[in-house]
Amino acid sequence: MTDTTAPTDVSPAPDAAPPAAEPYEPIDWIGEIRGLFWMLLAVLTFHSFIAKPFYIPSISMMPNLLVGDRLVVSKFPFGWNWASASFHVLPRDDWRALPGTPKYGDIVIAVPRDRTDDLIKRVVALPGDRIAVVNGEIVLNGKKVPQTVEPSVQLPADLKLMCDEYGSPAWCYDTFATFKKRLPSGREVIELPTYREVMPNGASYLIIRDQPGGPYNNMAEITVPAGHIFLMGDNRDHSADSRVSLGGQGLGGAVPLSDVGGRAEFVTFSLDGSQTRNPASWWNALREGRSWQSLRPVRLKQGK
Repeated sequence: MTDTTAPTDVSPAPDAAPPAAEPYEPIDWIGEIRGLFWMLLAVLTFHSFIAKPFYIPSISMMPNLLVGDRLVVSKFPFGWNWASASFHVLPRDDWRALPGTPKYGDIVIAVPRDRTDDLIKRVVALPGDRIAVVNGEIVLNGKKVPQTVEPSVQLPADLKLMCDEYGSPAWCYDTFATFKKRLPSGREVIELPTYREVMPNGASYLIIRDQPGGPYNNMAEITVPAGHIFLMGDNRDHSADSRVSLGGQGLGGAVPLSDVGGRAEFVTFSLDGSQTRNPASWWNALREGRSWQSLRPVRLKQGK
């Protein structure tokens, strides 16, 4: 019997049509802006209430702080005020929340009464103290604050880093050229006259005095008002601080505690000035031995 069944078609089926591409989801610009806002708010809140980075642009705190140092300033040790904010846009006022008073030897940031930039100085007199300066020595409540001669510090012989933003290269050369020295290794340094100062609470730190007849070496006695502190730079002959008028870029006398924005805690890292804007150049510009240095004064026993 003949098989009349039609042959089965075994040809492949045509390819299925690809699924239609899903349209791109539109960018939620409102959500992106909201996320950026909350991130910036978190950063500003941390900077204003906890801690913020700080850059040293001047020589006023040598030898303990060098131009190019980056450090951390804590905001909470003395409470909060208008100066605590990262940007000083709030009206200047004398309010303080959870107020505290610095100790002798603390390094603090303060805002001068005639401008909004932060200055960094050391606390040398507290509310109610009587303070004078005689031949470069502090007289606190009628007693000289001890100063003892120390071996001269050796600082980088880099005029760019020995000048603050107002100093010219010629000024730097005239001021520090006589202190330049070449070490046996061939490295050039600036050796400046160095002293150790010890405050009544035992706070001890190094200072520089290179101009015995300088204009800041004598100051008539004043009494620090209540709610104020007296600040001086460690580079005593090159610091516009409480001894210097506002017109001279100083602090114009004792500083209200409501103008103190925090306390310096430690150096994070320091660059020697050889770096460029390219972050890859920063590694070779790092100063050895400065990272993570504490900025709290050494505490010596009373009478030592």
